[in-house]
Amino acid sequence: MLMPKRVKFRRAQRGRMRGAATRGASVAFGDYGLKAMEPGWITARQIEAARVALTRLMKREGKVWIRIFPDKPVSKKPAETRMGSGKGAPEFWVSVVKPGRIMFEVGGIKREVAQEALTLAAHKLPIKTKFVSRIDLAA
Repeated sequence: MLMPKRVKFRRAQRGRMRGAATRGASVAFGDYGLKAMEPGWITARQIEAARVALTRLMKREGKVWIRIFPDKPVSKKPAETRMGSGKGAPEFWVSVVKPGRIMFEVGGIKREVAQEALTLAAHKLPIKTKFVSRIDLAA
């Protein structure tokens, strides 16, 4: 599971997800990518599930790049706890994704295989996504 080795602060505020992604909005490493079409939090478990689905369908051909990293801790308080007594302990890690962000990239495989693999990975994610290629974005 992806998570930072160490962080400056154990707990983080929720924040807001306004606007579109400016960084990581183009296919940089591979030939095809999976682009986020709406904002959301992607958990480390969801990233891992998508990665497993991708690599299984690709049958160890080509290469996969994961362009997002879960560096935000999400804390929760235990069930049936009274109000007060501070913020809960970090429960899991998420990556904040804005519209336009390329989350996964694949290269070294045919377009049909890449499209099928990225579609399968998209089913593991809680947001709407779109299949993009380097050629389509350049034109």
